[in-house]
Amino acid sequence: MQLNLRNPLCVFDLETTGTNITTDRILEIAVIKVMPNGELVKKTDVINPTIPIPAESSKFHGLKDEDVKDKPTFKDVAKDYAKFFEGADLAGFNVLKFDIPILVEEFLRAGVEFDYSRKKIIDSQRIFHLMEKRTLSAAYKFYLDKALEDSHTAQADTQATLEVLIAQIEKYDGQPVIDGLGHTVGEIKNDMDSLAQLTGSGLVDLAGRMVRNEKGEEVFNFGKHKNKKVLDVLKQEPSYYDWMMNGDFPQDTKRKLTEIKLREFKNK
Repeated sequence: MQLNLRNPLCVFDLETTGTNITTDRILEIAVIKVMPNGELVKKTDVINPTIPIPAESSKFHGLKDEDVKDKPTFKDVAKDYAKFFEGADLAGFNVLKFDIPILVEEFLRAGVEFDYSRKKIIDSQRIFHLMEKRTLSAAYKFYLDKALEDSHTAQADTQATLEVLIAQIEKYDGQPVIDGLGHTVGEIKNDMDSLAQLTGSGLVDLAGRMVRNEKGEEVFNFGKHKNKKVLDVLKQEPSYYDWMMNGDFPQDTKRKLTEIKLREFKNK
């Protein structure tokens, strides 16, 4: 089956030093760029994270400090990857909560522009959980009836994610998606706009600190102001903005918060 694409689709996976979006770094990146005509273009690099790799992380992906000491840093390859992603939509497994946020942090750290807001984002894990509720290895076994070899290497996981995404569309094409309350929230189609709407989940920032409510309004999704409108909080408690800007939040979250604040200032 060939994916129905208007734009190229970059399916990617990262291996990292850990799971903290703000402090951990990319160790390996692998991308399969699916062109509208079905052509596949692959790009992969092992990265020197410039920080020590924790032993517990090495047990997970097999990469150690000595394996990456002579490899390029992300800053060295950032412009090449930004160009490779240019004009393409994004897909992966659990990319919304982890891979895209940490990738955006690395681009910001390298001083390279990467505007994900104009890209459609398809998260195969979200489709999987909506339809079957289960890990990438389990999804690979379920949809393809094969064992995932070399799991937790970026290249193997990226290839598996692409195969799972295609199998998901083939299996569910035309089927409605029902949420936990029994409401129909969409339909699985071989269409990236439709899939992006299903898996995007209304995030304002990639870390999910701010989301959109049923009215489309930006609200906080954590802490003492959870479910309160961001603008209302910033007006009533201006110091909350400073607290977040000085706190341990991803740069992307701080950027989105500032955009909301400045937008209101311009409207006055």
